[in-house]
Amino acid sequence: MINKSFFNKALIISVGVLIISSCSELLNTEPITDKVVPPQDEQILKTVAHAEGAMNSIYAIFGNEFWQFDYFYLGDGGADVAYAGADVPEFFQIDEYRINSTNYVIARDWNHTSDFVKRCNLLINYIDNVPDLPQDRKDEMIGQAALFRALSRFMAVQIWGDYPIINSTITSVNSGNFDSLYNDLYPARRPVAEVYDAIIADCEIAIAKAPDATFAPESKYKPSKSAAYALLAKIYATKPNPDWARVIQYCDEVMSGGFSLLATYDYLFDNLHEGNTESIWEVNGEGQSTLINSWCTNVFIGTNWKKFNTPSHTLNNALDVKRKASTIKKFPTTFSDPYWTSFTQFPHPWKMRATDGTQNFYIFRLADIILLKAEALARTGDLPGAMALVNQVRNRVSLPAIDPAISEDDAINKILQERFMELAFEGHRWFDLKRTGKSIEILTKQTYPVYDPATQTFTETPMPYQGNLTPNDLVWPIPQDILDNNPNLKQNPGY
Repeated sequence: MINKSFFNKALIISVGVLIISSCSELLNTEPITDKVVPPQDEQILKTVAHAEGAMNSIYAIFGNEFWQFDYFYLGDGGADVAYAGADVPEFFQIDEYRINSTNYVIARDWNHTSDFVKRCNLLINYIDNVPDLPQDRKDEMIGQAALFRALSRFMAVQIWGDYPIINSTITSVNSGNFDSLYNDLYPARRPVAEVYDAIIADCEIAIAKAPDATFAPESKYKPSKSAAYALLAKIYATKPNPDWARVIQYCDEVMSGGFSLLATYDYLFDNLHEGNTESIWEVNGEGQSTLINSWCTNVFIGTNWKKFNTPSHTLNNALDVKRKASTIKKFPTTFSDPYWTSFTQFPHPWKMRATDGTQNFYIFRLADIILLKAEALARTGDLPGAMALVNQVRNRVSLPAIDPAISEDDAINKILQERFMELAFEGHRWFDLKRTGKSIEILTKQTYPVYDPATQTFTETPMPYQGNLTPNDLVWPIPQDILDNNPNLKQNPGY
């Protein structure tokens, strides 16, 4: 049995006494009462050290449960890439689409994404008045914080739909300012379209102020203009009424930026080719180990307890030889699992392999953007151009050219299948299915083999959620404790 405290592990970053004391107040989402706080108009970031500490606290978001674990679990375990694995009921709920509003994973991820936005707000709102900090450094930090905020909100709006938009930084609450701060203390959810407008605005700030990507590895570990273009491409493909011309435009900005596919697929994940030519934005466990310890690998691989994200039979059967060798690793089995019975070896995800806290992982890499442009071309009628891009990705793993697409829907299905094989265990699949409107069509067809010892044969059996999967299940509920503490929030339909 896994202790839940493993997944609630705190990441404590020492960024100076002032930043620590400020953030402990600023990042609390519950009502503030009887606390000693600074005046509302006080400049929180007083020194260069405080400013850099605030920037480091933003980078540190990649070290907690959302980005280390839950993002990969939702993206893969919530789709047909993986089964839940392990032995935690709350994750079985997610895997089987029977989530309720008291699920602790849902609550911690709402709190994490809210926390991420507040950390970014702190820097954006106070950095301009820090003395002795050069203006070019201030601009760079604002651009990077804006892109982190955009990424955080992009995750949230895909998971929950309507989402609060808070840009302020609250440093004190008293009888004199409570009324003016009420809407930020107890925010209502804003419509999805408004959230996307806010995300796009932040990306535009990042394009104006974030540094250019270079080909030094450390450049890939920071938000850059190229990362902003990649995020904008995703946004315009995902938002209501997608703008496919913009998707093509921003994909082209990335693809013309000097990035290239690695010749060897496995180099992407062997932790020996960090900051490589395919990487657009990469989380660096090793180089930023004081901020980020990539503990997540330990929840996906190993034989000391049954791990999460057990590879699905659908994925295992679909992968080509080269990508399977980099994606799934089988070990002699000692585990009991309803989906893998009567097998001598048990599968684990294999893209994140380093168990010493140094594993890197990607936010964006070039193959993802190439296939996203293929999707946009298919949506705008250029089926040959779309398939040419798919073949560019297939060529890297020595696969033959794909058959020509005979319709837009056929092209989208082919692109989705290529993304399924190329990006498995990188946290994309659940979001890809939602974006393309294919979730129910594909997930309700999933089966797994059940072994009959009497006949020594396997029978394909429907996944447990097939009979109850509806559009309402494709957004998570608002956590019940968040609803209880905020009268201005409304629950999503079906929960």
